[in-house]
Amino acid sequence: MARKKVTSNDVAKRAGVSRTTVSFVLNKVPGTRISAETQRKVIDAAEDLGYSPHAAARSLVTRKSHTVGLVLCQSPDTLFEDAFLPEVLRGINQPTQERGYRILVESVEDISRPGAYIDLVLEHRIDGLILSGPRSDDRELQRLRDEDFPVILLGQLPGSGISSVDVDNVVGARHAVEHLLSLGHRRIAFISNAPPWYTSSAHRLQGYREALSAHQVPFDDALVRYGHYTDESGYEAMCALLEVADRPTAAFVASDLVAFGALAAARDRGLSVPEDIAIVGFDDIRMARYVAPHLTTVHLPAYELGHTAARLLADWMDEGTPPPLQTLLPTELIVRQSCGAQPIAETRAVKSERR
Repeated sequence: MARKKVTSNDVAKRAGVSRTTVSFVLNKVPGTRISAETQRKVIDAAEDLGYSPHAAARSLVTRKSHTVGLVLCQSPDTLFEDAFLPEVLRGINQPTQERGYRILVESVEDISRPGAYIDLVLEHRIDGLILSGPRSDDRELQRLRDEDFPVILLGQLPGSGISSVDVDNVVGARHAVEHLLSLGHRRIAFISNAPPWYTSSAHRLQGYREALSAHQVPFDDALVRYGHYTDESGYEAMCALLEVADRPTAAFVASDLVAFGALAAARDRGLSVPEDIAIVGFDDIRMARYVAPHLTTVHLPAYELGHTAARLLADWMDEGTPPPLQTLLPTELIVRQSCGAQPIAETRAVKSERR
């Protein structure tokens, strides 16, 4: 026999209060004058009966959806190949679940399309937004900022006035290239993680250029190619670089997944890594330590990025406390086999704290 569904009326009877009181307590409606003792009775009764308020009903009372929007500025195809994303999601999930929020995930590649994700806000489907992979040409973000809607970026958008959680991509990239320079390389290629209008791509290119400049190595535009989140784009970029007359002896690839494609392209051309060309990636996804050769890379704290963004957003939504404009987490260079510096043991090099 099917178990009878527990209702708010059952909770009210068990606690000896009205259904309205049950609704106010369980939905945490502000401004009510319900004693701590009564609140405890309601909560105990709900727990004893295994009752939780229906999300739709809760939103009618509180005028909140109890939902956090996670908007990813990538195509659905690239999202399924993103090995970095699961750890970010795991980080976001913990603080949102603890605060009683669900997560609504949307993939938006064409942010120039009117209403690409702003409808989530206008239709009151979300109470706050985490936007991953912000772009410099996204005008909708300014609209949200002007209306004081809780939004946090995973990634930076300088000058926007919108709070962000990120790593210092410039410094992390600079350390990766400085490591290759310390090994004697001067023809160092750059393959980005994404097109140049993504801030992470632009910042990693900036770090690459800063490292070259600091060591008096001329910047050569012929050694720069742009990836697009996938191993295929890394394969194509490396094939093109190997056609350059004075081909590179090393490459900084600003994404591990893109670097896997670059490794395959080098092998298919009969080159040995790191003997013929050294490669350093960025992200330190799980597979980086298992590919052959094991990939030297810049470690990104994926879980911590998601967790920090979600915690700050929850504080903003629940307590009205806006987060700081910029929260930067450290990166760390992980030296493995693919750069040629340490053929067996894995070592951790300098953290990316701005000098």
